[in-house]
Amino acid sequence: MKCIIDGHVVLSRAPEGPLAPHIRSFAESVRKQGYAGSSIHRRVLLAACFSRWLGLQRVGLRGIDSGHAVRYQQYRAQHVGPQLGDAAALRHLIGFLRREGLVPVEKTPIPSLSPAEQCAQDYEQYLRETRALADATVINYVPFIRDFLTGRFGNGCVSLSHLRASDVVGFVQRKAPRLHLKRAKLMTSALRSFLQYVRFCGEVTLDLAAAVPVVANWSMPSIPRAIAPEQVRQLLASIDRRTAIGRRDYAVLLLLARLGLRSGEVAFLELDDIAGQCWVRGLLC
Repeated sequence: MKCIIDGHVVLSRAPEGPLAPHIRSFAESVRKQGYAGSSIHRRVLLAACFSRWLGLQRVGLRGIDSGHAVRYQQYRAQHVGPQLGDAAALRHLIGFLRREGLVPVEKTPIPSLSPAEQCAQDYEQYLRETRALADATVINYVPFIRDFLTGRFGNGCVSLSHLRASDVVGFVQRKAPRLHLKRAKLMTSALRSFLQYVRFCGEVTLDLAAAVPVVANWSMPSIPRAIAPEQVRQLLASIDRRTAIGRRDYAVLLLLARLGLRSGEVAFLELDDIAGQCWVRGLLC
């Protein structure tokens, strides 16, 4: 017999186990936090499955702790298959039960994380466990995501469904000018990865990854395009043309300054290439 939770979520049967009386209030809490409909459904369904498992394990409401969530996640991975976001959803559920005073606070102190930090930590776990990315990539990506979420939501609730393209563009525009080109490109890669992750999780429906601006890839933009004519004259005048090396250097600089040749083109010149006309050898890129 079907069971409707919070007017939207439909389960194939009524919840069972120690959490059954509290699943409706959990669904309402998730909805008020601004989660997308598909994400609410998935979290409520997971809560119902977890509750049923707890009942089969004969675990009472006051005996539930985070260790049960870990063991259930292992059970679920073996019998249902690992699902993206299960760990984060179970932590969300345990946190709700503690805030409501339904389960005791564990004796082992747990570092207090802001919602933005918790979301970044969930993303880090996804990169390590699901994507199996190298440590260097994870270490580089996660701080950018933490900054992005903190800048958007502060210390308040992280409602990913409220993210908009303007949030993404604004973050890149503020950050990129202060970063080295390579770091700026790394930041945009991290943002695309994170926004694809939250879309696959069902938190957002828009393809916000497509809104991440492309960082211009100018080659060494801080280096001047050319030096002033007076500087060229001073450089040529500084060369001692009484020696063979000096005459060679003078000739090389004239080719660079007056003909606009590249250093590689000058280096490949031979005497046979200079006979009234100068033949420049093509270079392979």
